[in-house]
Amino acid sequence: MRSGQLAEAAGVNPQTLRYYERRGLLAEPERSLGGHRLYPPQAVTTLRAIKAAQRLGFSLTEVAELLAAGRPHRGGRFGVGLRRHAQDKLAEVEARIADLNTLRCALSEAVEAGCDDLLACGTSPSCPLPFAEVTEERDP
Repeated sequence: MRSGQLAEAAGVNPQTLRYYERRGLLAEPERSLGGHRLYPPQAVTTLRAIKAAQRLGFSLTEVAELLAAGRPHRGGRFGVGLRRHAQDKLAEVEARIADLNTLRCALSEAVEAGCDDLLACGTSPSCPLPFAEVTEERDP
């Protein structure tokens, strides 16, 4: 199938195809006699998998690792697959959620305390915002 057909079938634009080729996410296709890119039907599945992984929060570098893990390496062994990468991504997401919960609590306390002026609030002993003294780190 040609670039436009593949892009339409996968819900991406044709420039995305070329970008994914440069990044190694999509194999460089064969060319027609007229120089048009000709993609195999399984390229639609690859593109949909890339987009699904991105929606799950994986970067394109991580997506490349996931795709490579599905291909056998030397000795017919496969790389670390989706389960391991998903576990790692889940740990990252949980850490971000914890950080966001901490921020939510601090902001809620600031709203409840009526903090309207950042500088004035910072000098008040009842200020709930996480002001801290800045210290320089020194090498031992």
